[in-house]
Amino acid sequence: MRSLAPNGLARAAVRFKPASFVGTFVALLMSALIVAACGTLLETGVRASVPAQRYAKAPVVAAAEQSARVVADTVDGPETTTYPLPDTARVDARLAAKAAHAPGVGAAVADFTFPVRQGAGALTGHGWDSHAFTGTVLSAGAAPRTGEVVLGAAAARTAKAGVGDTVALETAAGRTEFRVSGLAEVGAGDAAAAGSAAGGGDSGGATAWFADAEAPALSGHPGKADAIAVLAKDGADTGALAAAVEKALAGSGAQVLTGDGRGEVEDHGLAYAKETLTALGGSFGGIATLVAVFTTAGTVALSVGQRTREFALLRAVGATPRQIRRAVASEALLVAPLAGVLGCLPGIGLAHWWFGQLKDRGAVPQAVELHVSWIPLVAAVGTGLLTALGAGWIAGRRPARIKPGQALAEASVERLRPGVIRTVLGLAALGGGSALAGVAASTAGADAANASLGVVMLLMLAVALLGPLVARLCAALFGLLLRGGGASASLAAANSRTNSRRLASAITPIVLAMAFASTLVFMHTSESKVAADQLRDGITADHVVTNPAGLPAGAAGRAARAPGVDAAVSLLDTQVLVPVASGGETSLQATATQGISGTGAELAKVQDLDVRGGRLDRVGAGRIAIDKTLATAATVKVGDKLPLYLPDGTKARPEVAAVYGRGLGLAGVTMDRASLAGHVTSGFDDTLLVRGGDAAPLTAFGKVTDASGYAVARSVDSELGAWSNYMMAAVLGGFAAVAAVNTLVMTVLDRRRELTVLRLVGSTRRQVLRMLRWESLLVSAAGVALGTAIALITLTPMMRGMTGESPYIPPLLYGTFAASAVCLGLLAVTLPARAALRDREG
Repeated sequence: MRSLAPNGLARAAVRFKPASFVGTFVALLMSALIVAACGTLLETGVRASVPAQRYAKAPVVAAAEQSARVVADTVDGPETTTYPLPDTARVDARLAAKAAHAPGVGAAVADFTFPVRQGAGALTGHGWDSHAFTGTVLSAGAAPRTGEVVLGAAAARTAKAGVGDTVALETAAGRTEFRVSGLAEVGAGDAAAAGSAAGGGDSGGATAWFADAEAPALSGHPGKADAIAVLAKDGADTGALAAAVEKALAGSGAQVLTGDGRGEVEDHGLAYAKETLTALGGSFGGIATLVAVFTTAGTVALSVGQRTREFALLRAVGATPRQIRRAVASEALLVAPLAGVLGCLPGIGLAHWWFGQLKDRGAVPQAVELHVSWIPLVAAVGTGLLTALGAGWIAGRRPARIKPGQALAEASVERLRPGVIRTVLGLAALGGGSALAGVAASTAGADAANASLGVVMLLMLAVALLGPLVARLCAALFGLLLRGGGASASLAAANSRTNSRRLASAITPIVLAMAFASTLVFMHTSESKVAADQLRDGITADHVVTNPAGLPAGAAGRAARAPGVDAAVSLLDTQVLVPVASGGETSLQATATQGISGTGAELAKVQDLDVRGGRLDRVGAGRIAIDKTLATAATVKVGDKLPLYLPDGTKARPEVAAVYGRGLGLAGVTMDRASLAGHVTSGFDDTLLVRGGDAAPLTAFGKVTDASGYAVARSVDSELGAWSNYMMAAVLGGFAAVAAVNTLVMTVLDRRRELTVLRLVGSTRRQVLRMLRWESLLVSAAGVALGTAIALITLTPMMRGMTGESPYIPPLLYGTFAASAVCLGLLAVTLPARAALRDREG
């Protein structure tokens, strides 16, 4: 009985029949690749930080919390969720005086950073006292007093100004002439801040310093500072200093930060980067892991199922059920760890490439580094091992427990009836998916998207569990079509009907690839089309003016006075956070917002928002207009108060004066500019819409285009979202495609004896290959049809809820997906079949 030792059986199976385990090895390797890549991104998102640059010489920084909090009651008690603010939250500048009196403090400086326009260019403005911690020093002249400015070398060259000259600068306070009191060499801290002011464009390092008594008003936030930089006395301990400052500022709401916490105050992109990485590694990574486990389990089960004859013979010669189960488990232990380790290496490479692409697209600050540790790698190897053990145990359970004679009979002829438990679970998944599709159709916004995600997962689970029944149905349906294809086609149809389990194993990965790739890609194409249509129809202005540095102050008023101009409205673009109901809980939704310089009636002349209720001319102080989808998600109507967070986190409760239908293409919230200007870093408007008149006078404000040109430029801004969706579709679809090819190759190689018999009874090599091609076409067509059906069932309620429109599926793109599935299927069947026939004939 030594030969029947379970570990000996496993080693012998792997050593003498390695081809049986290649498919399992490839599936486990791909699974580890996906889990390792997504886990690495998730860990990076959790641990991401940026070192302090501007505040590098200030050991302690006091700043406002840069996020809004929502507290929800759960069974485990109150649960707090934070959401990054769209703009900088500021603190009372008077806190600098309080912090300065704390023990160990050498100085406390209120810091201000804001955009400044100089002619057609942009500068970064600061208060002069910040030179104490940035390293900036005077190279000529003196420190600025009220009405004066110190210029950096780049700013002085641009302005062609020296000490004693006068320069005209535009700030949030308007256009003012300043006397140049001095020139300065920009320190490392100020160099890091140059060009970072929101909406300021690329300043090219040009910097200007103003008197600290004047800087708050020039920044547009009188009495408010970006942060308080605290300098220590010689020998003061940073921890003790932070504790002293925290005690001095108790009750002010300011956070006291040290170390890398100071960097997050400087770079608000870090919060969004962490959110992006966490969403990719967590939400998408969770889905990708489920898909990987899903397909890997199917491959392992297929591998075990293909060796049913071997297990039956082992049972016939005396192997016990326990020995069979242990043999299957030992095989998993031999294959899974090695596949997992080898899969982690390209997984880390994929994470590095993906992370680099996010950096290049500005979604992640350049200072953030990818964090690679053992945690996601162990999770990747462990996930593959558990999947292999579980799938192998389930697949080997029946051949291990039934009687030897019955095992031999079942190894010769496929069981026609699937298991009761599997059928019940499959029907439950099908019913759950159908119910969720109904829920998605009756909801809107995030609820529709969340419900639709459950739809695709449940329907995919139903296809996997009911695979043999689905495959038999597909074989019967397509078999009718194959009757006219000759003897090879008829034989392919008969084979498919007889071996429904084998057919189901081949169909499922193709369904998976088609369903997920179509859902992710066509979700974006649908949203993009609706947004583009709304933007095209919504801009009724004759001329659109934009400027990367921001429009000059008063541009709308000056344009309105030009000959022939009927209306001119400038827009301040930003975001607000709106509480919306999602899954029975409240979350904050970042919503695109436009602040208008004129009245709602003037806006109606240059924008057609498609007002559905209320009156646009009522928009003003304390009254806003919102998109209908947002109104549904926030459960408000005309006349209701809508609680929201302004860009800097200030709470407001404006009245809903109107509801409109083109928020996806234009902006979800429309409000008066004055209500926004004091809550954003840049007080310069982004866009000027002009109706009537000539374009020539408008070139003084920036680049002039028409509505169609503006629509094209706006569509470029959505490239990151499109790239993210396409990347996720490529990862999931690519993985599923590899799984499909892997499965098809496994099934063909397992049929070498069958192919040899066909050759022995008189079939030519060409006839056998033609039969296999017909089978491949049947598998591909069934997979594409089922995957398309699942994608449509998922997308239709999702898009209805999010956009109010049906999904938009570009025919050429869909045709590419379908053709790719068919071509992959043909190649995956034909190449190994040719090799198998060549080996047999040789």
